[in-house]
Amino acid sequence: MMLIAPLISKWRKGSKIKGVFPPMVRDSMMACGVIWDLDGVLADTAEAHFQAWVQALSAQEIPFDRAAFDRVFGMNNVGTLTVLLGRPPTRQEVTNIADYKERIFRQEARRLVRPMPGAIRLLDELAQRGWLQAVASSAPQENIDLLVDAIGIRRYFAAILSGARLPAGKPDPALFLAAARALQLPPQHCVVMEDAPVGVEAACRAGMACIAIATTRPRDTLGQGRVFDTLASVTEAIVADALRAGPQRGCPAGAP
Repeated sequence: MMLIAPLISKWRKGSKIKGVFPPMVRDSMMACGVIWDLDGVLADTAEAHFQAWVQALSAQEIPFDRAAFDRVFGMNNVGTLTVLLGRPPTRQEVTNIADYKERIFRQEARRLVRPMPGAIRLLDELAQRGWLQAVASSAPQENIDLLVDAIGIRRYFAAILSGARLPAGKPDPALFLAAARALQLPPQHCVVMEDAPVGVEAACRAGMACIAIATTRPRDTLGQGRVFDTLASVTEAIVADALRAGPQRGCPAGAP
């Protein structure tokens, strides 16, 4: 089993990305990494997020249904509200709606959230084969920390990053590029695991290979690359093949 060094939580100087970063220096020409989305890939959180958005938006008399949820799932809160409102949200709207939604979500998450089928097995297989692993999620850091601890997977990650404070969320590639830097790897040495069209596009725009998991979206919305129904079908050999093949040619349009 690969030993992961103790992790340090901090703000990176000059960055708006909050996260956990490895203290050691590695030879990036020898190492390869997997960058994981969290919601819908490692953790089954869709219903908890949907119910939390319903409550938060109904308090502001903003209509919301499953179709709207499908359009925004995988985006950060500012991106979600921009789509729903048809304009960037004000700071007060972020406080009144998004922050309230996250408080509701965290209240329910420990009770509702479970690891996705095949997630623990693949995390362990990758760790045993020496892959560096990171979480790069659009969720607030508080949510990420709660989820990785609730399903017992923190030990697998050399970096844990939130893109919630980024000015542009997925499909912008900034979060995945920051995860590669945190692992001290070039983008071409990384494979992204995603379930959302905006995440697949972000991986492509970052110059990274991507494996899409059709747990929350139809397969035909996830591009022309490697798409699997569940993580139970993905092995370390498949991840290695994806890395060798490189990023998908022609980035799909993942934004609504």
